[in-house]
Amino acid sequence: MSHDVVERKLGLLIVLIVLVISVGGFIEVVPLAMSAAAKQGAVQIAPRTALEQAGFDVYEREGCYLCHSQQIRPFRSETERYGPYSVAAESQYDHPFQWGSKRTGPDLARVGGRYSDDWHRLHLRNPRDVVPESNMPGFPWLEQDQLDAALLQRKLRVLRLLGTPYTDADIAAVPAAVQDKTELDALVAYLQSLGLARPRG
Repeated sequence: MSHDVVERKLGLLIVLIVLVISVGGFIEVVPLAMSAAAKQGAVQIAPRTALEQAGFDVYEREGCYLCHSQQIRPFRSETERYGPYSVAAESQYDHPFQWGSKRTGPDLARVGGRYSDDWHRLHLRNPRDVVPESNMPGFPWLEQDQLDAALLQRKLRVLRLLGTPYTDADIAAVPAAVQDKTELDALVAYLQSLGLARPRG
């Protein structure tokens, strides 16, 4: 086929361009996807507890993701500071995901267990009490706001529709799990779960 023929027939040129891009994309994407799947395996993570899910909702509502990422990239500078790099399985039940790119504050992907619950409570009430140079705002109202068990049960049902494997027993247990708990309790529980993903079994 002559080069002149291809240039003169616009339809043929478009078909050939689409064909070349499709083949090139297939050759680039399939091996990458296969190697990523092989490295991470078919990891299934247990869904968050009701209290942790309530904390995730508070985290999202208060806009914490605007200053904190939850994705450690596979670079030495990041893994030395934050810990092992993130894998996709850790975010499989995040709706929406919290990867982010803005780091006004540190990445939180591995913050679970790094500090005590009391430290988190102080930090969330007034960050400068524990980190004097912090420019993070305080969230003192979270300890006054009680969790709404009925609303949380509805959220878990919706998350089940989106693929999070909550059982009827998980949803029925919500009122007992969040009784007398505040939004501050929930947020601390969520933060303490980050980086400590439990395999589902």
